[in-house]
Amino acid sequence: MSFFPDEVIIEVLARLPIKPLFKTKTVCKLWYGLPSDKYFIKLYNQVSDKNPMVLVEVHDSTKPTSSLICVDNSRGASEFSLDFLRDKVNIRASCNGLLCCSSIAVKGVYYVCNPMTREFKVLPKIKDQNLTRFYPDSEATLVGLACDPSRGKFDVVLAGYQCAGSSHRPDKTFACLIFDSDSNKWRKFVSFQEENFTHMNRNQVVYVNSALHWLTGSGSYILVLDLNFEVWRKVSVPDETRYGMGNRVYLLESDGCLSLIEISDTRMKIWVMKDYERELWHMADRVSLGCIKGLVHGIFPIAQTGECIFLATHKQVLVYHRTSRAWKEMYSVQNNATLPLWFSAHAFRTSIFPCA
Repeated sequence: MSFFPDEVIIEVLARLPIKPLFKTKTVCKLWYGLPSDKYFIKLYNQVSDKNPMVLVEVHDSTKPTSSLICVDNSRGASEFSLDFLRDKVNIRASCNGLLCCSSIAVKGVYYVCNPMTREFKVLPKIKDQNLTRFYPDSEATLVGLACDPSRGKFDVVLAGYQCAGSSHRPDKTFACLIFDSDSNKWRKFVSFQEENFTHMNRNQVVYVNSALHWLTGSGSYILVLDLNFEVWRKVSVPDETRYGMGNRVYLLESDGCLSLIEISDTRMKIWVMKDYERELWHMADRVSLGCIKGLVHGIFPIAQTGECIFLATHKQVLVYHRTSRAWKEMYSVQNNATLPLWFSAHAFRTSIFPCA
């Protein structure tokens, strides 16, 4: 290895998967300290940004527990586990390599974890239980995770309509709880919203420009939580999608920008917000869906970069390469899946961001 300067070695190591990277710590002092070095963490995360993945939860009717599959564009599919949490959980949000999970057994218990390094943090319980009683099932309508590697911190957002007393009916106030990893505390503010969200809208929360974004159930605009000022606001969608002919619309991130995916019976349009301040949308691509005609009505976009886009169906994960205009099946369920893959699919990327 003496033939290569340290700078070249570091660039090579930054392209390793997490497990092989941590195994190299035994080679020498330089390599041992890399996973905790700020420059290397930044470099590793920048490299991983170019390799999006999809996490899918596979529910098998013949097994008591579900399994998690990570679908990687370059390495294929691999199974991994959240057993280090020692709790049965639902993945509620994903951001820059971290996951926010809610406990199934104990309402109101949340974890933030890095599934690759197996580090995790149990968020402090909220003393006033009324603050966590959201309509209609006592769980937050919206759960957002904002992981900012440049600042070395993360925020967790729980938001929804608060229940009034024991009636479990909303009292028209939209409560928002924000956990700050720096202070290790929750804070709350209340506003008034009249929004509905589909299951996919709730799952596809996008963190860009220091704000969390959710597409509303009607698809007519995007609800935004500005974390710098702790205020809700609305962002417009392209006029063509707002007044479209019943096409399906989904919210994703694309290389640090907001992106909308519009799907009709024959075509998929990819919109990217190039100017965030002026809310200017640009149509980045038009994709013919003729090659997957039989799957169109059950296909959902999950993650993307400027080069490719991942989509999930009932039993498959597909990737579309925008340069070659080629479709490829990356994963297929072979068992008796009880829920479609898109129901619990999340965008993901590897990271060595510490969260403990």
